Amino acid sequence: MKLSDIVDVMIVGYVIYKAIKLIRETRAEQLIKGIVILLVVTQLSDWLKLNTINFILRNTMQVGVLALLVVFQPELRRALEQMGRSRFGNMFNFEEYNTEGNIAMAIEEIAKAVHTLSQNRIGALMVIERDTKIGDIIRTGITMDSLISAELLVNIFIPNTPLHDGAVIIRENKIKAAACFLPLTQNQNLSKELGTRHRAALGISENSDAVVIVVSEETGKISVALDGDLTRNLTIETLKKALNKTLQTNRDKKSKKKLLSWKGKGK
Repeated sequence: MKLSDIVDVMIVGYVIYKAIKLIRETRAEQLIKGIVILLVVTQLSDWLKLNTINFILRNTMQVGVLALLVVFQPELRRALEQMGRSRFGNMFNFEEYNTEGNIAMAIEEIAKAVHTLSQNRIGALMVIERDTKIGDIIRTGITMDSLISAELLVNIFIPNTPLHDGAVIIRENKIKAAACFLPLTQNQNLSKELGTRHRAALGISENSDAVVIVVSEETGKISVALDGDLTRNLTIETLKKALNKTLQTNRDKKSKKKLLSWKGKGK
């Protein structure tokens, strides 16, 4: 066995591990089990000389390859997006990044708005874009391109106003759009207490690395969705800490990458 064989096996093992981690607790997990059963039955039919069944199964599996691409489209998209957000993908990102002061100011305005909305039990859904661009979501709403202010955010979500129904998208310290439509999560194991806003928040967090803030209309409780996980019953202080930790850390990573690229140019 050569060194290249060992490396080859390790890479394949790592890819399989990441694939299992990606599909765990999703609809794809049950589909994979069905495919495994189908493969076992196909092999058994070959061993037992059940030629008709074997012929049908083999031809079905050949056509099934195309069907798998359609069935696993959400998982494949999520995998490609994760690759794009990796260190290797960041090598091709040449954008200018927000300063620490701008991010802190934006977080403060968002927190003030959430506090007012929560106290008055006004439902709200705010999506803060990070590395994964969600221009397709922005195009579903009304373009605003406004500076972030607590007063504007509160006014957007006032009931029976033109923009209150849907999500606000925040990009690069600006309110890019309002009344945007988000994809709903496909997770069937969610609590029945969660309404459409929470399911939409989880849906966009599963398909991007965005930070999503939800204010419940019924209870006024604050939740944050990130990477397909939902943290509920946050206070304003814990919300600020979560946003600072997520957004500032994201900025620091980008700044470090940019600094290293400039050092490389100097050499």
